[in-house]
Amino acid sequence: MSQGNPLGEFEGQTDIGSPELSGAASYAAANQDYTVSGAGTNMWFTSDQCHFVWKKMKGDFILRTRIEFIGKGAVEHRKAGWMVRPKLEADAAYADCAEHGNGLTSLQFRRSKGTNTEQITLSITNADVLQLERKGNTYTFSAAHSGQPFVSAELPDLNLGDDVYAGLFVCSHSGDVIEKAIFRDVRMIRPVKAGFIPYRDYIGSVLEILDVHSGKLETIYSSKQPIEAPNWTTDGSALIYNVSGRAEGWGHLNRFDLATKKPSLLNTDPNNQNNNDHVLSFDGTMLGVSDQSPGHGGQSRIFTLPVQGGTPKQITPLTPSYLHGWSPDGKFLVFTGGRTNKFDIYKIPSDGSGPEIRLTDSAGLNDGPEYTPDGKYIYFNSSRTGKMQIWRMKPDGTDQEQVTNDGYNNWFPHISPDGKWIVIISFPEDINPTDHPYYKHCYLRLMPIEGGKPKVIAYVYGGQGTINVPSWSPDSQRIAFVSNTDMEK
Repeated sequence: MSQGNPLGEFEGQTDIGSPELSGAASYAAANQDYTVSGAGTNMWFTSDQCHFVWKKMKGDFILRTRIEFIGKGAVEHRKAGWMVRPKLEADAAYADCAEHGNGLTSLQFRRSKGTNTEQITLSITNADVLQLERKGNTYTFSAAHSGQPFVSAELPDLNLGDDVYAGLFVCSHSGDVIEKAIFRDVRMIRPVKAGFIPYRDYIGSVLEILDVHSGKLETIYSSKQPIEAPNWTTDGSALIYNVSGRAEGWGHLNRFDLATKKPSLLNTDPNNQNNNDHVLSFDGTMLGVSDQSPGHGGQSRIFTLPVQGGTPKQITPLTPSYLHGWSPDGKFLVFTGGRTNKFDIYKIPSDGSGPEIRLTDSAGLNDGPEYTPDGKYIYFNSSRTGKMQIWRMKPDGTDQEQVTNDGYNNWFPHISPDGKWIVIISFPEDINPTDHPYYKHCYLRLMPIEGGKPKVIAYVYGGQGTINVPSWSPDSQRIAFVSNTDMEK
């Protein structure tokens, strides 16, 4: 965590090219944002002038931020954004993704020391979300208006070396003027390494809280050990998440106190191989878990226990069963069941007193069921029409209807406690619709419960474990989720 560092995630700052006026950078820990000021005649032709706040990085990475210029500006071609360069000399090779004062959004680059700058212009203007990704010698610049998907351009075959300075820059485009920009939601992500094997290899996790209406994003905890699927307790005081991977403590549930910012073990003995399908009852008194401790061939079973911890009670006799929701009255659990190599949605009395009841019987994968707070509908995701999309049905399984129909693969509809909003996680169309993968670019999107086009509320590197479970705050203002980055040096 960067709270004690005056430059946050960064290691240093410098003026590139000796501009007439010196720039500066500062980090506001309370808001987790950066203010960068800089002068400089230009970043073009064979040399640059700007202010640069940097961190040394190597290998592949993803750099993402929201950007806002301060003030009207003196020159329309003032620019700010991300920059990557192997040296700090003015004529060094580099690549940057820049937002200009006149709205131009472009990827600028100098292939080698002292050569002329080149440019790739994106079709989007006045973008306020910028992302620069390096994969080998390929650089991809993605930009968006907040709430919209990315527009991207790719630059292949740019060799800046493995070790580079990566960071934020501001150039005023005038030697006697200083311009300022604020950078919010700054993320410097190290993606999974080549050759990654799902469910064997894991990277670190970042626990984040997002105000879905204002857009304020806050990092509250990070761990080299993979963590997944935060629930928000109904009293608003804590999050409950599971520890994944194969390290010591795998499968335990932790309670994360939001006041102290510290996790503690939640007792679920003897069922301590819990996956990312744990759910709280609507009244906040009970916790349901999907556990795959030995005894049933490693297959998941559903248990319930008091929310403060205790001895779990087995509910589902058949496996595999993956819990996703409670009915508002607490009488039923709704879950995904794999029966005869087919996954459908079932419900079962929450006290285990009756048999499971099948609610879907369609082609494809049916998953992620969750009741609305008024109990009138169960929302879920299904691949029955091709891509994974959001559906809903009545609690008895009748009147099944499709809710989303777009080019994304949409998973895990989570309904706000006030019943007005749905948050989903959306994967690009090039993944297998039935795959909810680890470590991908994805969006968190928000839509009104009555329908409408979903709006992007978070740009995420994550996937499996990011938002598997209901994770709304009790006041329906915020959600908790997990993103991922490799924290091993």
